[in-house]
Amino acid sequence: MPDAPRVHLVIGTRPEAVKMAPLALALRRAGVLEPVLVATGQHPTMVAQALAAFGLEPDVVCALHRTTGEQAELVAQLTPALDAVLAAGSAAVVVQGDTTSALVGGLVAMWRRVPVVHLEAGLRSGDLAAPFPEEANRRLLGVFADLHLAPTARAADALRAEAAAVGAGTERVLLVGNTVVDAVLAVAAAVDGTPVPAELAAVHEAVASGRSRLLLVTAHRRESWGAPLDRVLAATRQVVDDHPDLVCVLPAHANPAVRAQVDAALGDHPRVVVTDPLPYPELCRLLARSALVLSDSGGIQEEAPSFGVPVVVLREVTERMEAVDAGWAQLVGTDTARIVAAAKGVLAGDHVRPVTGNPFGDGLAAQRSAAAIAWLLGLGDRPADFAVHIAQ
Repeated sequence: MPDAPRVHLVIGTRPEAVKMAPLALALRRAGVLEPVLVATGQHPTMVAQALAAFGLEPDVVCALHRTTGEQAELVAQLTPALDAVLAAGSAAVVVQGDTTSALVGGLVAMWRRVPVVHLEAGLRSGDLAAPFPEEANRRLLGVFADLHLAPTARAADALRAEAAAVGAGTERVLLVGNTVVDAVLAVAAAVDGTPVPAELAAVHEAVASGRSRLLLVTAHRRESWGAPLDRVLAATRQVVDDHPDLVCVLPAHANPAVRAQVDAALGDHPRVVVTDPLPYPELCRLLARSALVLSDSGGIQEEAPSFGVPVVVLREVTERMEAVDAGWAQLVGTDTARIVAAAKGVLAGDHVRPVTGNPFGDGLAAQRSAAAIAWLLGLGDRPADFAVHIAQ
């Protein structure tokens, strides 16, 4: 659409890139609005890598010069950088989730009186310390966003309750589903049949032949580092030792100290492959082929149900209780014995497959979100809400 209003999509981290990419593609297909992908520079390499999986690249890259890696430094540099981007004009700014990039992007847009759209709005753990600082970031965005695109009914209800508490209307809270489901379904289909990385060739061959089952382990949250990660790694070793048919893949965090901790605990195990952070398509392929996932990742809690893969959640609290309530996930924390017991039950066949579809989405969240943004700007109708499918 010539001269379509420009909508800026602010992206700082790989999860944001994965969840924003389907929306960018949906906006392009609709042709009503022009998406502009803004990479903030928070995690530049991983953002570019994730967008490439969808055939996308950033339209704007903020040039940051970070030395300390601290949150204050990121905010101090990113605020004027994003303000300069929006100075040229914007119909709306979309931020995703709860990162520092999302909070700063929302604040800068709000200060410039540009409508703020919050994708994946309404997640609440109820604990400002977990996750930190993400819980505070998303609560703040909930105060001033103009359009709240909630991934689940629970998230939408939380937003409506917060609005009602201050006498605000709720018409701009929409239940759209989570775009990560759109992303994982598309990428998993595209990567199937493509060459696998050499370091994982033996794993994929063993799983494809039926000789082995795959255990995928990820533990990347800061609150998991140190002693909690030691307990997770001890549990991983015990689970693999107790199940001779298991092979395990553990993509380690890029932090050198964390990688050293993982290598020290599991680097010598013959059925555990420790890798660098994996490209998103390869992570999707592993997830789709897994028998079980041990993870503290919010994204994996949302993605795994699409493939019927159970998740043992390595956190004390989660803002994604839909997976737990539906039976797709168990919340066990980082206690070694609890992790081992939960994994043993799943691998023994005690896990009963839920009758619901993925509670986080049906693959059409990006389409609904694009329509909702057009509606906010007076360029279309309000889309119908997402409803979870119940298997017959």
